[in-house]
Amino acid sequence: MKHFSSSELKTIIHSKRANLYYLEHCRVLVNGGRVEYVTEEGAQSLYWNIPIANTTCMLLGTGTSITQAAMRELGKAGVSVGFCGGDGSPLYTAGEMQCDISWMSPQSEYRPTEYLQQWASFWFDDEKRFQAAILFQNQRIKEISKHWKVLEKECSLDLEELSAILETSQSDLLACSSQTEILSVEARMTKKLYRQIAQSVGYGSFTRAKQGTGIDLANKYLDHGNYLAYGLAATTCWVLGLPHSLAVLHGKTRRGGLVFDVADIVKDALVLPQAFIGAMEGDSPQEFRQRCLSNLRKANALDVMIETVQATAKTVSK
Repeated sequence: MKHFSSSELKTIIHSKRANLYYLEHCRVLVNGGRVEYVTEEGAQSLYWNIPIANTTCMLLGTGTSITQAAMRELGKAGVSVGFCGGDGSPLYTAGEMQCDISWMSPQSEYRPTEYLQQWASFWFDDEKRFQAAILFQNQRIKEISKHWKVLEKECSLDLEELSAILETSQSDLLACSSQTEILSVEARMTKKLYRQIAQSVGYGSFTRAKQGTGIDLANKYLDHGNYLAYGLAATTCWVLGLPHSLAVLHGKTRRGGLVFDVADIVKDALVLPQAFIGAMEGDSPQEFRQRCLSNLRKANALDVMIETVQATAKTVSK
């Protein structure tokens, strides 16, 4: 049987790939030409294949190690790799103990130039960068409206209240004149969404804790789920050849700013409600990750991110 290298197997475009991995307490290596992770069960080592041609990104948690050969194969296949703490957060970067978001993307620059050229053509223009931020927020609101409406089956969500929140936010966006004002609208909307979903599932009072400081389950699951969205957003940027520093909303100097911008398109729609539902249903961290991953796949989240960035680049660069 002929052995195919990872470069020959790279036939699945990133937006159609199915896998996002979180691994812990294992070794990632190349075995027989395949990338595998190895776990120990007593005196026995168990080898599990990683289908890298169908993988978008990989999070390596506590107790993991990876070989240079494995990183080389992952790079060839265009898989983004992140090093993180337990249960997927916080995310670490080589050479520094901790940062907000950092992805070790493959070093190959063999990527399309079209979108970077479009992005660069408007990025230094404050007014056009503002326009791009508005387009991102409009898509974010559309995704929330689309995916929260089906939550009526899982919790007693008041759809009229949801519509009022989104309509107010849409109206407030029209009155914005700067990125700072957009961020203010975003913060007010998200705060209202937290309150609504918490009430709908009977979670009780809730305050969002930043930078992984929350001790309650909903806060922890929000962090874990958001990092999955950040992984897909980092993949989106890499696929389209866009540097993470060219943010449209999170500031010119924010590390990984564009990753946050892109992740925001879907994370409130797909991660936020599941964090509260999973917390109330008593999901374990593993069960919650599977809940989130299933939700992201069903919603074609990576497709939505890529298509939104493509459309924004084309529209604003004109």
